[in-house]
Amino acid sequence: MARRKIIAGNWKMNMTPSEAVKLCAELKELVKNDDVDVVYCVPAIDIVPVVEAVKGTNVEVGAENMYFEEKGAYTGEISAAMLKDAGVKYVIIGHSERRDYFKEEDALLNKKVKKAFEAGLTPILCCGESLEQREMGVTMDWIRLQIKSDLVDVTADQVKELVIAYEPIWAIGTGKTATTEQAQEVCKGIRDCIAEMYDDATAAAVRIQYGGSVNAGNAAELFAQPDIDGGLVGGASLKADFGKIVNY
Repeated sequence: MARRKIIAGNWKMNMTPSEAVKLCAELKELVKNDDVDVVYCVPAIDIVPVVEAVKGTNVEVGAENMYFEEKGAYTGEISAAMLKDAGVKYVIIGHSERRDYFKEEDALLNKKVKKAFEAGLTPILCCGESLEQREMGVTMDWIRLQIKSDLVDVTADQVKELVIAYEPIWAIGTGKTATTEQAQEVCKGIRDCIAEMYDDATAAAVRIQYGGSVNAGNAAELFAQPDIDGGLVGGASLKADFGKIVNY
């Protein structure tokens, strides 16, 4: 059975609650598509109003981050149970901006992945290399290390429900996009890594997105690749073009 495409917008630190509701209204008709999964991953303060704003539509809501503890003295953090209760279905884990700016390491991300599954959330696990790493020829070594570290003690059945987002760091917000061949090569390498860690059936089931300056002009070519199952879209998810990407 063919894997169902998943197109997720990562709003990052954009959109006040009132702006978020307005954007949902503007995109409502543009993102209609029963053949793909559409997700808005929004800032924590926008989750409740966005969940309400997308009721009755084909859009699911995701969070941009979460903490692995259930409750307690963790000022400023949000738990998986809180997200689930608010109506969230997906959660981004390990985005390069979290890894870089906030020094999140793989051991922490592994705890987050397991806690997300435990709470009934679907993780969108991010991986990717820097320009320096690509030029050194260690792209797949680096990404395989991320995947293997982040999925320690995660079961095959869980991985089948997982979404992995390959985002070359050098292509995020820069306007540069990995060539279709580069994107497909790494996404296939990720699938091969999953097959080695688990089995062919698990590798065939896991959905792998490409992210990094995805836009209305390049979406169709990227998503046509055999190992690319959609996109994690940054800036373009905040405007009408997101509808064109969803309906590539």
